Amino acid sequence: MTNILVVGPHPDDQELGMGGSIARLADQGHNVLLLDMTNGEPTPHGDPETRAKEAARAADILGVKRRLLDLPNRMVVHSIEARHMVAGAIREHQAEIVFTPFFEDAHPDHIATTRIVEDARFDAKLTRIDLPGEPIYPKWLFYYYCTHLRWVANPNFMFDITGYTQKKRESILAYETQFVLPEKNRKIVDWIDASHVYYGSRCGTEAAEPFYTKEPLGLTGLGDLTQL
Repeated sequence: MTNILVVGPHPDDQELGMGGSIARLADQGHNVLLLDMTNGEPTPHGDPETRAKEAARAADILGVKRRLLDLPNRMVVHSIEARHMVAGAIREHQAEIVFTPFFEDAHPDHIATTRIVEDARFDAKLTRIDLPGEPIYPKWLFYYYCTHLRWVANPNFMFDITGYTQKKRESILAYETQFVLPEKNRKIVDWIDASHVYYGSRCGTEAAEPFYTKEPLGLTGLGDLTQL
């Protein structure tokens, strides 16, 4: 079992970007924690209490736990305080793998969150620092795609989510204030469904989610490679 931390600027970012992978990793027995930097409010149809219930429901659907840092939405900044908050979460969870949004984005909260997580990974290993938990340096930092830019992702690996697309869809629709009540946002779920098929076709599976890493992956064999 591996301790995995999935950081999102707002509740629903993790589900949108890698909900299928989260569900599959949880089913495989890994200890997955979703860390929300903000509560995502204000939004046109939501409020903090409703959004918290939606986030809890989505995590329940995926079979994982969730934690909120409660930084101010739309005002996330790369600061020492924020870095140490995330580093503390990494240490308390003893995260061996951390996922964070891809570093190119149009949303300032997303960009700031990723900068914070990148530095918090380093801070979490420091011994002479006043943070909760034992020092740890996560072995891997992976980037998932939940970008506000109109571009095609450039992944260097993908995760097979065959059999988990419906669970991902349900976790997204748990955010009724974001993807059901606002009519203009309903099509986002259809776009995501279509992307699963496309990325699956690129790696020989029915459905897949894209990821990026700055550090090379190592293989001990070829048995786990999907077949085209």
